[in-house]
Order: sequence, then C-alpha cells, then structure tokens
Amino acid sequence: MSKEPEHVVIIGNGVAGITAARHIRKISDKRITVISAESDYFFSRTALMYVYMGHMKWKNIEPYEEWFWKENRIELKRARVEKLNTAAKILIFESGEQMDYDKLILATGSLPRKIGWEGENLKGVQGLVTKQDLELLEENSQGCKKAVIVGGGLIGVELAEMLHTRNIEVTMLIREQSFWRNVLPEKDAAFISEHIESHGVELEFGTQLDKIIGDETGRVRAILTSTGEEIFCDLVGLSIGVVPNISFLKDSEIETNVGILVDPYLQTSVEDVFAVGDCVQQREQIDDRSPVEAVWYTARMMGETVAQTVCGNLFRYNPGKWFNSAKFFDIEYQTYGRVWPDPKEDEQHLHWEHKNREKAITIAFNTKSGKFLGINTFGIRMKHEVFDEWLREEKGLEFVLTNLRNANFDPEFYSRHEKEIFSSFKEDFVRS
Repeated sequence: MSKEPEHVVIIGNGVAGITAARHIRKISDKRITVISAESDYFFSRTALMYVYMGHMKWKNIEPYEEWFWKENRIELKRARVEKLNTAAKILIFESGEQMDYDKLILATGSLPRKIGWEGENLKGVQGLVTKQDLELLEENSQGCKKAVIVGGGLIGVELAEMLHTRNIEVTMLIREQSFWRNVLPEKDAAFISEHIESHGVELEFGTQLDKIIGDETGRVRAILTSTGEEIFCDLVGLSIGVVPNISFLKDSEIETNVGILVDPYLQTSVEDVFAVGDCVQQREQIDDRSPVEAVWYTARMMGETVAQTVCGNLFRYNPGKWFNSAKFFDIEYQTYGRVWPDPKEDEQHLHWEHKNREKAITIAFNTKSGKFLGINTFGIRMKHEVFDEWLREEKGLEFVLTNLRNANFDPEFYSRHEKEIFSSFKEDFVRS
C-alpha cells in the first residue's frame, strides 16, 4: 500500500504563500492546500488601486487562470482559521471544521495599523490592505465629497490618487515637515511633496490626528487635529502603516512579538511550522534591515526560500541588497542600496532634479572610502541587476557615476542630461 504524500498547508494566498506553493510543487509531489479567508484566488495586491480607478477589472489582477490550480494540484480552501493545535497538527476553522497538516506555512500578511484614536471604529474610517478594504472603500466613497488621509506613507498616497479620480477632495495629515520624510532625504521628500500637491491634494505638514468625530448615526463627520483644527469630512483613510496579522495565534505555542518570530530558515518556535511574508519577524538581525518588512519582493523571496526547506533542502533566507519601488501619482520611484533620510556619519548625498520637476536622482556614498551606498531615482527607470551587482561588488562612487548610463533603461537620457546632473552633483561636493 503506497504511503500518502506529506500534506503541506499554507494559510494565506498572497504573494508569499502562493510563491511557496508554486515552488513546492516544482520540486515535490507533496499534497498542497492553500487556505484564505480573503479571496478565492491569488491576486496582485499592488493592483487593487487600479480596480477602484477603473483601469482594470478584478479578473485582470488574478495572474493565474482557474485551471492553473487543478493542473498544479494546489487545493484551495476559502475559510478562516480560528486557532491552531500544533501538538496534534490540526487547524480549527471558524466554522468548527478541522484539517490535519504535516507541515504548516503561515503567510497571513498584515492589516492596517490602529493606535486607539477616539472614533477610529466609526463608519467611514478605514485602511487599504485587503480585498475587503477595497470593497469597503467603494461603499464609503459613494457620495463622498471630502476625505482626510492620516499618514504619509505609500498606502496614503495610493488612497489619495484613488479618491482623486472620483473627484473627491483630499487632505493628508503629515506628521513630518514633508511627505515620507522618515524614509526619504529632505530634498527627495520636498520634491515628492510638491508633485503630490500639484495634483490638487492638500498636505498639512507637522500635523497629527487628535480624534475622529462621528454624527448621530455613528458615521464620521469630521476630524480634530493636534493643533485644534476641525476638518469636516465624509471619509477617513488610515495609512500609518500595517501590522502583522497574527491575532489568531495568541493561544498557540508559536512565539510572537510584533510578528511571528522565525530563525534564518523561516522556522518558527514550533517544529514543522514556518512563516513567510509580512507576518514575519526575524529573530536575528539581517544587515541593516528591519526585523519586520512588509515588502512585496521580500515576501516572494521568503516563499521561494521556505519551499526549499519544507522539501528537505535546508535553505537560509538571504534577501540580498535592499531594493524597493513605488509610484507617486505619475512619478515612479526606485531605490537600491541604502539612502537614509539623514546621512549617517561619513556619508553624503548628491542630488539632482530636472527642471520639469518630474525627474530626480539622489546618490549616497561614503566620504572616507568613496564607496557607493545607494541611489533613489524618481521618474527614471533603472536596471535592478546592474545596481545589485555594483552594491555586492562595493563599487566606488566614481565608477558608478562614470557608468550610470549603463544602469538606465533609456541610455539616451544621460546623453541629454549628463552635463547638468554632474554639475548639480559638483555643487553638492563643493557645499560639503
């Protein structure tokens, strides 16, 4: 009698969970079940905004056809896991149904952060992370004339752009003195702030939320800022970050802190239970990275990594050099390496902006060694593999500046602008 294949259960059908499932299938014949309470099929979370804006239909953001799952023997189950019995290797669903597993991968993602503001649970107050959040936004923005977005992160600017397409007036409360200043250097943050404001979005800098005020029906009618200003609004978007979605683990044996604690192989404190994606917190520091990283490409890399280990090929998670990308209305942003918001000791930034205010570059380097540390680009598409190689090989600033055109998807760009870019960089050298 043949032995039943090992059953791998994955909770969460985001990029981390589905990448794990795909790679496990590539290298094994294990039985795979993916569980999600959010949606029937995997979808591109970064494309949620385009569904709301009418640029895409829901089916367009599902990368795989329905036949894909059966063809690859990946079982899908729409359900919510309420608790785990790790000793017996059993999942208990909200419905009371149970499921056995041999190995478990937690890929439960994240949820909008709340910090206990008065009124944050009123109708019309929401974040934007899940499919359900998108559906709620459709409901909350019906007849909406004015929205206030609390926070200046990437979710906040997406919300602003989405609402802007519905002709909804938007005000963003920014704690810092420019947009995303806790991430971007001062000149980059000012550059992006100006671009967002050019689209008709009002940015209130140095301003925090005090409380959210409701009407007699329990719906938001206004917010009160830390300066005492009352702003009337029909919708409040909370974009002060996300938190790992781990509340269902509170009575389990799995150790958690901010997220699910994992070792370098993405193993949790419980044998045969792993975790990947936004819900993960690294026990050991990886270079200069945050222990919790809610980033699409690291989630994908964790999915690939854990698939190897689950299939018996012990594989250490190594995210490599820092990279991220985003979009601020119609300006694409890319970052490679580290460009800290404020230069650290023995670091300097070189900055250039195009006169049309739609393109900019900031380069970070070490003033003692001359080593290239990182680059931010705005409105200029760069080649990931080129910068990754330069960072791994610890190339010097002079080499990078000389070869910058080779990292650009549009080499002609440097033929047109190289002189003014280097002139701007030279001024930064002189000022230092």
